[in-house]
Amino acid sequence: MADALTYGRRPVSPGVFHTMAENEQGQWFVVQTLSGQEFRVCESLLKRRKQEAVEDVVFDARVPMEKVTEVRRNKKTTQNRKFFPGYILVHAQVYNPDGKLNDLAWYYIRETQGVIGFIGGATDRPVAISHQEVDQILRQAEVGEEAPKPKMDFTIGETVTIKDGAFENFEGTVESLDPERGKLKLSVTIFGRSTPVEVEYWQVERG
Repeated sequence: MADALTYGRRPVSPGVFHTMAENEQGQWFVVQTLSGQEFRVCESLLKRRKQEAVEDVVFDARVPMEKVTEVRRNKKTTQNRKFFPGYILVHAQVYNPDGKLNDLAWYYIRETQGVIGFIGGATDRPVAISHQEVDQILRQAEVGEEAPKPKMDFTIGETVTIKDGAFENFEGTVESLDPERGKLKLSVTIFGRSTPVEVEYWQVERG
């Protein structure tokens, strides 16, 4: 099985992730980043640890990824996609044993370029996510590896144009979506009557 999660641009083994979640110091936190800066923030957090002497309080940073498939003209392609765009997971000792904020870890993360802030809790009292939640994220990513999700860019009620097949150039309204099969059902007006038509994602485009 291919790796389900990456941090920076390096793959991380799902098995290693589970072991760390069970025997780790510190906690996992969700951190919001500027759009498109997730990998850069992770790399910065990890590369600067030794230089700024935070290796004992900042342990890891990861961008959860999943695989999605897209079919165009009967050709299936698979690509990696961020599981939570704009967010990363950071493993750090944000709180001391006495429950007080660990200023070293706190400011190191908060002042990293591209970081907007922690998600959850008060501004200066972020709430960690549980090991179960971390594992759930991993399981969902693993499912994506085993059965990649079709890429879905359409919404119910949207008007699209059929670009391939018997109804090429007809417009239709999206009535339902079938992401597992990569198909959608349209309502197309033919000879003045509304007719249901089922097509694959690659056969339509936004009107």
